[in-house]
Amino acid sequence: MPWDESHKMHSHEKILHAAARLFTHHGFNGVSIDTVMQEAGMTRGAFYAHFESKSDLYTQALKHAATQAAQRLALEHLPEQGIERYLSEEHIFGQQVPCPLACLISDVAQQDLPIRSTYTLLFKGFVDRVSQMTPADQLTRRQIIQQVVAMVGGLAIARTLNDESLSKEILEACRELASSKHL
Repeated sequence: MPWDESHKMHSHEKILHAAARLFTHHGFNGVSIDTVMQEAGMTRGAFYAHFESKSDLYTQALKHAATQAAQRLALEHLPEQGIERYLSEEHIFGQQVPCPLACLISDVAQQDLPIRSTYTLLFKGFVDRVSQMTPADQLTRRQIIQQVVAMVGGLAIARTLNDESLSKEILEACRELASSKHL
């Protein structure tokens, strides 16, 4: 007897969540389909009922991770609160799925066009979300892009370093820069 649609959707979400977490920590080449399925508590055989390939999973996991990051950002009512949350130690060291824009920046650059196109779409979406959170008269689109680059780049560098003190310093400097009205 086949599984009902709600079971299939729940399984799909479990796989996406496991993949998003694993890919944002280990990159495309550092994660196998078997590892994702084991993390999701399923067998490899179930994978192909949900995804065409590892690249398809990676693309969907990018979107899933970005959606989670956007939901966390949407909890904030002021741009400064969103910046504070995004450039926090919790975002680097916490158990949540971190922002794929920062975590997979160099990984995506080595992938095929569909994956890079997805990343580009997600980056544009992040710029749009930050723009929507920013009062119209405060920053130009160019300044908002500078703000987003400071956030994504700062988080990417801070999470890469093995010097926690320097990571904190970078986060603080980028929070200051991204919060500036004079970018």
